Amino acid sequence: MFLRHFKQFNLFWSTTLVFSLCFLYFIANSISTRTPCSESDAYHKLNVVLNRDGTLTRLNLLPVSPPSPNPNLPVSVLSKDLPINPSKQTWARIFLPRNALSSHKKLPLVVFFHGGGFVILSAATTMFHDFCFNMAEDLGVVVVSVQYRLAPEHRLPAAYEDAMEALHRIKTRPDVWLRQHADYSECYIMGGSAGGNIAYYAGLRAAEQVKQLGPLKIRGLILVQPFFGGTQRTRSEVRLMNNEHLPLCETDLLWKLSLPVGVDRDHEYCDPMAGEGPERAEKIGVGGWRVLVTGSGGDTLVDRQKELVKMMEERKVKVVGHFTEGGFHGIQNVDLQNAKELYAVMKKFISS
Repeated sequence: MFLRHFKQFNLFWSTTLVFSLCFLYFIANSISTRTPCSESDAYHKLNVVLNRDGTLTRLNLLPVSPPSPNPNLPVSVLSKDLPINPSKQTWARIFLPRNALSSHKKLPLVVFFHGGGFVILSAATTMFHDFCFNMAEDLGVVVVSVQYRLAPEHRLPAAYEDAMEALHRIKTRPDVWLRQHADYSECYIMGGSAGGNIAYYAGLRAAEQVKQLGPLKIRGLILVQPFFGGTQRTRSEVRLMNNEHLPLCETDLLWKLSLPVGVDRDHEYCDPMAGEGPERAEKIGVGGWRVLVTGSGGDTLVDRQKELVKMMEERKVKVVGHFTEGGFHGIQNVDLQNAKELYAVMKKFISS
């Protein structure tokens, strides 16, 4: 009988111990997922070092791709680089479907801005080169991918200024590929992530300079997972604060490095709902432009993107919101199938 009671006693405490350990693990795991990573973690993740003079040493050695302008090469899309402003070291890479060389039909023009949080990467980065190559081929469009100045050496609005200079450069001194094969009356401004932010604010400026941009006629904006923020956290930011692909500490650092000195994330460059942002957005609608905003449920910033769509709807802008389940920030740059699904959505948007 004593032995039976001892076994029952032992079983009770063993069960209690296991339950306690599981509870402590749950609490620890909950705390770790609800506590945002640190700024030092963000520097490490971005693989950059802040120098004493405020510049960055960028250690991110992602591969880059050269252009392929030679029509004798066995490629379906030709590409070459075009200087925009040598003094600022800004330039653009043009992507032209090979079959355009033997056709008199001009193709829609897409002016594209790459991602990288305003801080890293370039138009030559292989994943952006490949994305634009495939976009030109799948959609049958001419793509001009713009290399703008990076922060913190050149804080916002430098990238917006470079974007507008690129648009004026395209229309005033067009390259022979653009002059012969691009339809200037069918132009779209596009960007992914930080490039989506640049495309949006360049679009706002372009809407105020319609006459100056002629004969370049903007038909709409294509914003792929655009990079926006604010001091007040959204539900998706809280839910995905330590998301592997874009944790909150990383977004906070990117804004800290790219916004004008002395302002916070409630600045209009970060939050399109701040200040006169909604009123400025109305000009897009007045011009008859259409806007496509895409996002993924697994993206930390998805709620920001949905808020933008809602604001535009309220301002009578012709906007299409296309949001998918799962995924993550920047998925279209590394997942070819996802990119092809995006191209299909874009093709429908452009042809509608």
